Amino acid sequence: MIKEDVVTKRKSILKFNYREKKKIKKIISLLCLWIFVAFTVFPIIWMVISSTTNQQDLLSGDIRPSFKNILANYHDMWTNINFGMYFKNSVIIVSCTTILALSIAILAGYALARFKFIGSNLFGIATLGTQMIPGILFLLPLYLIFIQMQQTFGIKMVNTYHGIILTYSAFYIPFSIWILRGFFASIPMEIEEAARIDGCTQFSAFLRVILPLAIPGIVATAIYIFLMAWDELLFAWVLTTSADVQTIPVGIRLFVGQYQNRYDLLMAASTVVTIPIALMFFLLQKYFISGMTAGAVKG
Repeated sequence: MIKEDVVTKRKSILKFNYREKKKIKKIISLLCLWIFVAFTVFPIIWMVISSTTNQQDLLSGDIRPSFKNILANYHDMWTNINFGMYFKNSVIIVSCTTILALSIAILAGYALARFKFIGSNLFGIATLGTQMIPGILFLLPLYLIFIQMQQTFGIKMVNTYHGIILTYSAFYIPFSIWILRGFFASIPMEIEEAARIDGCTQFSAFLRVILPLAIPGIVATAIYIFLMAWDELLFAWVLTTSADVQTIPVGIRLFVGQYQNRYDLLMAASTVVTIPIALMFFLLQKYFISGMTAGAVKG
């Protein structure tokens, strides 16, 4: 009995130590996570606070947020620098890019997932392989092609909405196809076959059955395209030359050096660009995560 009691006590002590170690590891993990979150969020908080401080205090390091500075900075940003023009251009270009790229990616992703043809697997790998090439390598050839198109066919591509929309769509379609291909492949074929038995054609089954089931993946892909196009600077900087077409990243870049280095207005512009997009992502993150993970189940 004494030996059994000793063994029982040792087991209970080991269980207690295991639970304590597990609890300590969990606390340390949460602490590291919160430290990482703090480092990630701090620049955004600093940006918002700086946007509510006047230029002199900001340069001297004396951060003093005030309601008066909020009105002055944001008013100057929208009126003196015509920030509304850049915002409108970004909304038009990004929205059209998202619609065009998503429409093509949906059809191509479904075709790759459901139909087997010669080179289908190679084509699927090639779409992903295009993402391994740095985009800057296409900058000069693309610019020269646009200039040649204008000189030969009279089609203006530089400094136009359709030129930058086609450029963005060409860059974001391949990875979007890859995402949606995996998501469509994860939807059981039996569901589509049942719809066709009930009288649907291939296309009507796609519209009525497959698309509603693929909404999480479509939303995830749309968020990816929207965010990538919204933040793109390099091609927008080269392919646009006037404020009538230039996007928000270009407009923010012009704040440096062109407008007397008004860092308070730069922070205000960055806040206007960042906060709405961050809120949109947080509201739709459930669809984004479910869409990305569902597409990884079967490819």
